[in-house]
Amino acid sequence: MRRLLPALAGTTALALALAACGNDGGESTSSNEPDAQSSVDPASLEAELTWWDTSDPTNEGPAFQELISQFNEEYPNVTVNYESVPFDEAQNKFKTAAQTDSGAPDILRAEVAWVPEFASLGYLYALDGTPLLEETNFLETPLSSNVFDGKTYGVPQVTDTLGLMYNKELFEKAGIEEPPTTWDEVDEAAKALQGVGAEGIYLNAAGYFTLPFMYGEGGDLVDVEAEQITVNSPENVAGLQIAQDMVKSGVSVKPDANDSYGTMMTLFKEGKVGMIINGPWEVANIDADKAFGGFDNLGVAPVPAGSGEPGAPVGGHNYVIYSGMDEEKADAATAFVQFMTSPESQAFIADELGLLPANADAYDLIEGNEKVAAWEPALEAAQPRPWIPEGGLFFTPLDQMATEVLIQGKDPQAALDAAAATFKSDVVPEYSE
Repeated sequence: MRRLLPALAGTTALALALAACGNDGGESTSSNEPDAQSSVDPASLEAELTWWDTSDPTNEGPAFQELISQFNEEYPNVTVNYESVPFDEAQNKFKTAAQTDSGAPDILRAEVAWVPEFASLGYLYALDGTPLLEETNFLETPLSSNVFDGKTYGVPQVTDTLGLMYNKELFEKAGIEEPPTTWDEVDEAAKALQGVGAEGIYLNAAGYFTLPFMYGEGGDLVDVEAEQITVNSPENVAGLQIAQDMVKSGVSVKPDANDSYGTMMTLFKEGKVGMIINGPWEVANIDADKAFGGFDNLGVAPVPAGSGEPGAPVGGHNYVIYSGMDEEKADAATAFVQFMTSPESQAFIADELGLLPANADAYDLIEGNEKVAAWEPALEAAQPRPWIPEGGLFFTPLDQMATEVLIQGKDPQAALDAAAATFKSDVVPEYSE
């Protein structure tokens, strides 16, 4: 199956040049100007690395572990200790370990919004001048999520967004010929689905999943340039009102208060709900479900539009290297991350899981991959989130807001005002409201 990467340039200079990037919680001061680099024989590298993988351990983890085995065919003396860390625990777990300089992994699969925060705290190596950023062809937006204060602190593993996922068989039974392109059309499709015994749509009560409603009205969370909190703008109120009205009218199933996401996926795979808003990370899960009909029964379309253009958040994950790792490991860590982000490795993951490569060259290797191609129109509607250190901290107040609006029926303006107040007190206190 592959595979010989070009000889890796020596990267011990990565560690040496960044020795100033300490773990005291302060901003990185690294000059990041590596010395001249020499070739490294893969067989000569000896190291023991720890990688925290935050992907789904059942649906995704095995494919990444297979890549480790392939890596070891080329680098037999580099041991990669694979640890599956729950995604919802990893952000704080990594910060705690890095702050105390105890137990942090050498390599982390980080959600895109975490990277600027970790970099601002001095917990990551800047990768400028290393092979990870030389002769690569990463997609611009996914790579941009790794930039903080003019330096690049990670490289993209996968990119993703949200789209409208629907049950083709139910659509056919209901006489729906094309997926809806607006929320009004979602209402119409939902009523048709109800006519054949299915629920229309399930809206997950989580902040990230409400962003298409806000973006579809022209809203956003903050204005970075103006340093202003905009989460409670009239545009966002209008978007959230659309979502709440769907629940109140019965167009959407009322989200489960205890396990909104899990219930959404169960009902969708059982054919009891015709539409959901979700991302490509669930394609492998759905494809494996024979009762649903696998990928052949799955339709994917861009998120519907409101009064403005459709909009979905850019998501995904990046590989980052811990600044507190032993300097002797730098060559091995860089070799591992370069292997995992190569076009061949990202193409392998796309073929195995249907995840979307962030390396543009990988698309040449998966031409004809229907699972990836299905998401290309959805990606066109995706927009970057604010790549600021606080970007990963927006979602605790947004999750609370989504619960209040979609489950408790609270007034959207009041719920968004409360989120804005939390942004001001806990997230971006220097921003104006």
